Amino acid sequence: MHFTFPTDNQDLASLRVDLCAVLLFEGEHAESPVLRALDQALGGIVLKLLEEEQFTGKKTQCLNVHSHGKVGATRLLLLGVGKRKDFQPSDLRFFAGRTIRTANSSRARSVGIVLPELDAAWAERISQFIVEGSLLGAYQFDRYWTGERKRPSTVAEVTLLTQDRGDGVRPALERGAVRGEAVARGVMLARDLVNEAASEMTPIRLAAVAEQLARDHGLELEVLGPKECSQLGMGLYLAVSRGSTEEPRFIHLTYRPKGRAPRRRVVLIGKSVTFDSGGLSLKTMEGMMDMKMDMGGGAAVLGAVGALARLDCPDEVHIICAATENMPGGSAYKLGDVLRSLSGRTIEITNTDAEGRLTIADALTFALNQIKPDEILDLATLTGASTVALGPHIAGVMSNNPEMTGRLLGAARDSGEDMWQLPLPDRLMDMLKSEIADLKNCGERAGGCITAGLFLKEFVGDIPWVHIDMAGPVQASKEWGHQIKGATGFGVSTIVEYLIPR
Repeated sequence: MHFTFPTDNQDLASLRVDLCAVLLFEGEHAESPVLRALDQALGGIVLKLLEEEQFTGKKTQCLNVHSHGKVGATRLLLLGVGKRKDFQPSDLRFFAGRTIRTANSSRARSVGIVLPELDAAWAERISQFIVEGSLLGAYQFDRYWTGERKRPSTVAEVTLLTQDRGDGVRPALERGAVRGEAVARGVMLARDLVNEAASEMTPIRLAAVAEQLARDHGLELEVLGPKECSQLGMGLYLAVSRGSTEEPRFIHLTYRPKGRAPRRRVVLIGKSVTFDSGGLSLKTMEGMMDMKMDMGGGAAVLGAVGALARLDCPDEVHIICAATENMPGGSAYKLGDVLRSLSGRTIEITNTDAEGRLTIADALTFALNQIKPDEILDLATLTGASTVALGPHIAGVMSNNPEMTGRLLGAARDSGEDMWQLPLPDRLMDMLKSEIADLKNCGERAGGCITAGLFLKEFVGDIPWVHIDMAGPVQASKEWGHQIKGATGFGVSTIVEYLIPR
């Protein structure tokens, strides 16, 4: 998909594209000079149709009009974007995705997107989110489709038209496009990894993906098998892997900025349970159906590292994925077992379906011992309780450091990913007390996502750390703008915004 950004005062009526989307603020469409020009060219039909359809510019409203050759665009797509006071640049990702999906449904090859008048200072962000939304709107996981259903996206060119023609606008638009493409590629990789069948996306296959990333971007790669992990003492991680015939792989990728000293050393840990049956605490069929997505955190950090490398991130970034399956085989770890972690602390197992925190706990200790980071961010589809608490679209954030939390939540807001901070009250640690070990791996049902966060906090010491429980937004149950049904690639955008803020 090719993107162009004309900065001359191009006559919209003469723009030759298969579909032209015009974005309109709620309550302002009647005064839009763009809309009035189109209405005049089409003989007054546009404003009449808007009145008949009661189109006011609300976010849910759209109108698709055939021009019958009276203007350069074959079709016009009028999209309401809501009230101006509520508008955020990241909203454009949704509308661009919606535009591309509409264009594909009519087999359009060329698309124009006309923005309402916006602050010129937003030009770079506008371009980024238009490019992201366009690429993600065209995304399909079609590996297993056959016949007529397997049809690639038809859109080959997108033209972005803004009403500001200042001298600095075009360079800003081009910078934004580069960033948007890098982020979108990372999101699409994360989607591919999560959407892939669990029998294909095994720990060994995930390690192969990391190897390809290392080759593509000049990264350092260390992959540890069960023997090396045992020698280090990763008792929690290896216990989770015991019930599966698939060998675990502990993946450690390192990105270093070229030609300069790093600003800081950051560790990104992604939960990478490539299939979670629940172990001996077996899930129901319904609960197990989507458990190929339990490596969504690992997919996010692997997707992000490619974008960070493309955008020349100033930090030294370490990616850790403790990849394994959690299966109920004859060697599976059992309820009542006491396991020794890499940190030396002992854990009583009270639920084998609370396995993600075990893998991350050993990954956290590995990071502290081997990398000595300035800060740690982990992303995990850790608990169904977070979805109960926050719904399917919002990730829960827990941390031991308010300053780091503020930066992370600011990055999530700017990137358009929804996150909400949850507390980590010490009083709930009583739920994790064990009579026979240092800790239990699971507390009571109430506050389940918080006690999971408290468990992880025990393994980070004083290092600034943020935990993101993304069990809800890792996948979508239906199409929504730039998202399709299935994996969303959640977390990639926030990571990039956090480490490379504008």
